[in-house]
Amino acid sequence: MVTPPPNDSKNPIAVAKVVLSAVASMTASVMVVQSVVRPFIPPEFQGFLFSGIRGFLSRFRNEMTMVIEQYDGYAQNELFRAAQVFLAAKQSLSMTRMRVTKSPKEDHFNLAMDRNQMLVDTFHGVKLKWVFVSRQVDSGHQVHQGSTVQHEVQYFELSFLKKHREIVVKSYLPFLIDEAKSIKQGKKTLKLYTPGSNGPYPGASGVWSPVNLDHPATFQTLAMDLELKKKIMDDLDRFVRRREYYRRVGKAWKRGYLLYGPPGTGKSSLVAAMANYLNFDIYDLELSGLRSNADLRRLLVATMNQSILVVEDIDCTIQLQDRKSETQAANMNLMSTGYKRQDRVTLSGFLNFIDGLWSSCSDERIIVFTTNHIEKLDPALLRPGRMDLHIPMSYCTPCGFRLLASNYLGIDHHELFGQIESVITTARVTPAEVAEQLMKCDEPEVALGDMVSFLINHKRKRK
Repeated sequence: MVTPPPNDSKNPIAVAKVVLSAVASMTASVMVVQSVVRPFIPPEFQGFLFSGIRGFLSRFRNEMTMVIEQYDGYAQNELFRAAQVFLAAKQSLSMTRMRVTKSPKEDHFNLAMDRNQMLVDTFHGVKLKWVFVSRQVDSGHQVHQGSTVQHEVQYFELSFLKKHREIVVKSYLPFLIDEAKSIKQGKKTLKLYTPGSNGPYPGASGVWSPVNLDHPATFQTLAMDLELKKKIMDDLDRFVRRREYYRRVGKAWKRGYLLYGPPGTGKSSLVAAMANYLNFDIYDLELSGLRSNADLRRLLVATMNQSILVVEDIDCTIQLQDRKSETQAANMNLMSTGYKRQDRVTLSGFLNFIDGLWSSCSDERIIVFTTNHIEKLDPALLRPGRMDLHIPMSYCTPCGFRLLASNYLGIDHHELFGQIESVITTARVTPAEVAEQLMKCDEPEVALGDMVSFLINHKRKRK
């Protein structure tokens, strides 16, 4: 009598093996199909389609997927930025597509994951799959009738077995953030950010547009009074090491600086020197291009920690009325039109972002105002807590001249120094004017002789 073979359809282990084998085969097939059909699918649909397929297959593999979006509301997601840096350093040879960029002022190439590519990482024996997704969505802002502006939405998908959820959340993600910080500090290229062309609406990838900041100014090259220079450096050092102090006293971890003085006294160079000294990126905020307080809020919450927010020539870039006239104007507008206009940045709204609840949206941030006319500013802008340190940017001093002579001519002593220093204190010339004179000739004797004539003529014209 022949014993019939066992019926595998009733064996749960055998059935599970068959299903898993089928899913694995299907996954491999999908990856092949994905690489083949990608050129024929519009980019705006690829992220949505392939993300849906991955989500469907993960159900059979007992996986879960974490979505790491670029923005958390208005603010940038720190984990997204960390993943960008971390994954760029772990590019896999198995990847078929990568994005490559290079700045004219950098010696290295920057690699990054291309859209819908997968990278597999391993952490303490746990297999983790990363996919970068990018797709176009409507912003909700109409350009003209029947047409809306589109912007790019970017996010990472991190997939792993459900049983590893705790180790991913408690160990892997903190490890990723720490590693990204180490990588970024090791080869950080400072950035100068300006408001992007897409406008500051939520989720837009163009809220801020960066370029490399390669400004050579340092505290060693600034033509400033030595005591004032040391005071600024000490203040910056004290600020960056006071994280727990600010938390203990209940204040947002920020510091405000007001740089005031005539044009050409080095206000922009001082900002660049501060950025180079702290290794902070700069966000250049142009207030006159904003339509409302809401636009300002969206921009400010999209700035990152360890940054310098700069508003140059604040007395000229926007007409910030005093709060009394601002209220009167709003009441007059309400009486005449029946509604309150919101198409401009107001002083009260601006102050709220400097010193109100919104000021705590970022940590370790420095806010710098520059102005040529401090007397034109509303006193509400100048008080401590908003502008904590007022820095006068004066005309060139004897100390500043000696530093400029050393930088431009390579000399520390000359017989004409005494004559120049006796005149420069009353001539009221800016460091920019002195530097321009020193650049006209490489011969110290000729350059310094011309400097004497320039200072005497300048002083005579002033009288």
